[in-house]
Amino acid sequence: MEKDEKNIVKHGIQIFVRIKPTKRKSSMYEVKQCEDGDSVLQFTIPKDATDGLVNNKQEVYSFRFNKVFDQLTKQDELFTECAMPVIDNVLKGYNGTVFAYGQTGSGKTFTITGGPERYTDRGIIPRTLSYIFNYFQQNAGFTYSTNISYLEIYNENGFDLLDRKQEATRLEDLPKVTLLEDAEKCIHLRNLSLHPVSCEEEALNLLFLGDTNRMVAETPMNEASTRSHCIFTIHITAKEAGSVMLRRAKLHLVDLAGSERVYKNNTEGQNLMEAKYINLSLHYLEQVIIALSEKSRSHVPYRNSMMTSVLRDSLGGNCMTNMIANIAADITNIGESMSTCRFSQRVALVKNEALVNEELDPQLLIARLRKETLQLKEELCLATGEQRTDELTEEEKASCVEAVKIYVACKTDEAILNTGTDLRKIQFCFKLLKIMICNIVVDKECTGDGENEQVLEAQQTRTDAMKQTLPVTRLSQKETV
Repeated sequence: MEKDEKNIVKHGIQIFVRIKPTKRKSSMYEVKQCEDGDSVLQFTIPKDATDGLVNNKQEVYSFRFNKVFDQLTKQDELFTECAMPVIDNVLKGYNGTVFAYGQTGSGKTFTITGGPERYTDRGIIPRTLSYIFNYFQQNAGFTYSTNISYLEIYNENGFDLLDRKQEATRLEDLPKVTLLEDAEKCIHLRNLSLHPVSCEEEALNLLFLGDTNRMVAETPMNEASTRSHCIFTIHITAKEAGSVMLRRAKLHLVDLAGSERVYKNNTEGQNLMEAKYINLSLHYLEQVIIALSEKSRSHVPYRNSMMTSVLRDSLGGNCMTNMIANIAADITNIGESMSTCRFSQRVALVKNEALVNEELDPQLLIARLRKETLQLKEELCLATGEQRTDELTEEEKASCVEAVKIYVACKTDEAILNTGTDLRKIQFCFKLLKIMICNIVVDKECTGDGENEQVLEAQQTRTDAMKQTLPVTRLSQKETV
C-alpha cells in the first residue's frame, strides 16, 4: 500500500483463500509460510497410470496468497484478517469492498453471511455491523449516519431485497433495479432503496429481511445454493464536532454466485438456465480482471454485465478491495479449486487508487453562498447607485441587532457601526437606536417606588412597536442601559 501527497492510497487487491472442511483429511494440498508473511498453497496431483509410461503432466501447482485459511479456521479469525482492515479504512472515509469467489458449494455464503445454528458462526456481514456500531459508541466526538441497501442480481436482472411495501412470495414481486450512468460515468441504481439505521438491531433486521427474499435452489453440489450475486452495501457519513467537512464512504460486502460445470453436475431445467447466467457473468468478471491486469489495455469492459458495472469502483477504481477465494480441496473438486486459485492470481495484479471521500457540509455551503450573494448585491447597488427596496430578511435583521449591541457595548470613541452600504440596514439600525433612547427616557421619567399609568402606557406602546419592527432576537431593556 502506497500513499502519495494528494492523500491517494495505491492499493493492490489483497487475496485470501479459505479451504472448506472435508470429512477426511486431504493429501492433495499443502500450506507453506513465506518470510514476508504471505502464504503459498501447493497442490500435488499424482500422475494417472493409464496415461502410459511417458507422462509429462505437471504434478505440483503453487499459488501465492496474502494468507491461507485452512479447514479449522474460525469465523472470527477470518473476519479479523480479511474484513477488519477494510472496515477501518471505510471509517476513515475510504470506499471498501470484500467479496467471496469460488465454485458452488465451497462456502461463500457461510463466509459472508454465516450459519444460522450457532452465534459463533456469524459471517462477515453481521460481524461488520456489530463492529461499526461499537466503533460509533467509542467515538463520541463524531456524528455518524448509516444507511443500508441490499441488491440481488439474478439472471442479469437486479432486485431490491429490502422492499417493505409488500410481502414478496416470488422474486418477481420485488422492485426491479436498473442501471443509470451520468455524464461523469458514475453508476446510479434506480429503484434500489436506501434504509437509515441507528443501531445494530435495526441493521440486522434488514439483513434477515434481505436473506429471506434471496433466490435459493437445490443443486447436486449444494442443498441450499444461492443462485444470484448479492451486494450488501453500508453507507457511512461522518462529521467531526466543530468541523465543516463531511466524510462519506461505502462498504460493499459481496457474495458472488458459485461457478458451476454443467456437464459434471448434470444440471437441467431452471437450474441450467441459472447456471448459464452465473457462468456468463463470472466470465465477464474475469474479462474485466484480465483487462485491468494488462497495462496495455485502454478499454475495460465493465458494461458487459450488471455485476461488473455495480462493482466498477471496487475493481480498479476508488476503493480498497479484499478477495476471499473459497475452495473445496477434495479430489472431486480439485479442478475447480485450481481454477479459482488461478483467477485469484490475476486479481492480485489489479491496483486500485483509493482516496478519502471528503466534502464540505451542504448546509454550511448553502449558508456561505447566501452570504456571498448578499455581499454581491450590496456591491452591485453601490456600483450602480441603486438602492434595494425589498424587505430585510430575519437573518439580516438579526445581524443588525447584533451590530448595534456591539456598538453600544463598546466604551471607546473608536466604535464603528458597520452595516455596509445597504440603506435599508442603516435605517433599521437607526430605528433600533431610537427605541433604545426612548426606553432610557421612559426609565428616567419613572418616579417613586412605581411607575404612573401614563408612563406605563407609553412604554407599552413603544414595546409593541418594537415587537413589530425587530426580529425574533430582540434587545432587552437591560441591554439598552
